[in-house]
Amino acid sequence: MTADPTVAVLAVTDQPLDLAAHEAAVADRRAGAVVSFQGVVRDHDHGRRVTLLEYEGHPSAADVLREVAAEIAAEPEVYAVAVSHRVGRLEIGDVALVAAVSTAHRAAAFDACARLVDEVKARLPIWKRQVFTDGTEEWVNCP
Repeated sequence: MTADPTVAVLAVTDQPLDLAAHEAAVADRRAGAVVSFQGVVRDHDHGRRVTLLEYEGHPSAADVLREVAAEIAAEPEVYAVAVSHRVGRLEIGDVALVAAVSTAHRAAAFDACARLVDEVKARLPIWKRQVFTDGTEEWVNCP
């Protein structure tokens, strides 16, 4: 008999995200693989230089994040899932999204973590404002 899957460190927060805390949250004696991901603010987008990002979240964002994490955690090969997303003003190099997944084997962990990140990006009601070096801005990734 296996233990129930764990969903942990779910946060939509304006505080810095800690990759090590997410990896620790998915630690499991049965796990032979822990795969993690950090989405980092880069200084460019589609050939334009970016100076900063600002994320704004809908009040339901934390609930949607929990739903997505629970769906991935419910998969038979997944032992634990941890995921968080930043909101507010982020500078170049800041971490906007952190995810970690544990499974028995690496292929399943890579697959589950990739699906977790893809689903969060597709479904989470968080909007991103990009500010460019030329003074212009745009809102992107609005689900």
